[in-house]
Amino acid sequence: MYKKGLVFWLTGLPCSGKTTISKKLKKYLKNKSESVQRLDGDILRKTISKDLGFSKKDRIKNIHRVAYLAKILADNGVNVIVALISPYQKSRDFARKVCPNFIEIYVKCSIEECKRRDIKGMYEKALKGKIIDFTGVQDSYEEPQNPEITIDTEKLSTEDDLKIIINYLKK
Repeated sequence: MYKKGLVFWLTGLPCSGKTTISKKLKKYLKNKSESVQRLDGDILRKTISKDLGFSKKDRIKNIHRVAYLAKILADNGVNVIVALISPYQKSRDFARKVCPNFIEIYVKCSIEECKRRDIKGMYEKALKGKIIDFTGVQDSYEEPQNPEITIDTEKLSTEDDLKIIINYLKK
């Protein structure tokens, strides 16, 4: 269908829909008998990056680690789906440079909608100062300048989001 070793880099605010879309995309690729690995920010923070905090320096270090991990997998023919806030353009540019066949997917969603979807109460905790350096509250999110794909999760269903990605792959 397309070349192997693609890196799908989903970026967006917390609670924008990255994890949901990444799971759907993984299922789709698995059903096509593709080799695929999903790298989710929450899981990576509990494993390979558990030594890092959420300062800008630590966020950049985390993104660099994930980019190298994605590269290793992609170099071995695995399609990699990264679901990571990755708030800084410069860090995403780094990942693009490191990873072969990089496809940046901007999971766009307003902060108001992200707050509404937040079942863990992270935004509320950040607004009360109980979480510091939270993206969208105390730390900025730099919208992607030229993503290959933009998905507006406020306006589209998850199924429509997936169709946009699949149509991109077919081109």
